[in-house]
Amino acid sequence: MRHAKSGYPDGVDDFDRPLSERGRREGPLAGEWIRGQVGEVDAVLCSGAARTRETLQVAGIDAPTTYADEIYEATAGEILAQIAQTAGDVRRLLVVGHAPGIPSTVAALATDDSDAEALRAVRAKFPTSAIAVLEFDGGWPDLAAVGARLTYFEVPR
Repeated sequence: MRHAKSGYPDGVDDFDRPLSERGRREGPLAGEWIRGQVGEVDAVLCSGAARTRETLQVAGIDAPTTYADEIYEATAGEILAQIAQTAGDVRRLLVVGHAPGIPSTVAALATDDSDAEALRAVRAKFPTSAIAVLEFDGGWPDLAAVGARLTYFEVPR
């Protein structure tokens, strides 16, 4: 998931930018969509940036959370390295991050049997609050090597 729409207050560093009013409205919609379409999340891997933390809070996702500053401005490879550290008993992991890291991670993982429409949408634009759902067989350390099937792409508005 990419964080909800952020604000640009004067004098605030990028890492510390909060959500905008729009982001605070759309974040809960993302949480509702996740609960309704994906189910309960077992764990969350979230960038330490203020806007990702706030997105998780307003989305109402209540799961054990690891905050990783490494996800901020991360490449797909760096995000996958963080995901690889996920405990083996976690079935549904929510990763909350930024562009271009989250969109590039989804594009890098999507296998040929992905939903074609969802893949086209991901490649065209990955706006704030967007959620990509990927499924795969294997353990978290195997994800980068085996890839995943993109099953849904949603932009809750």
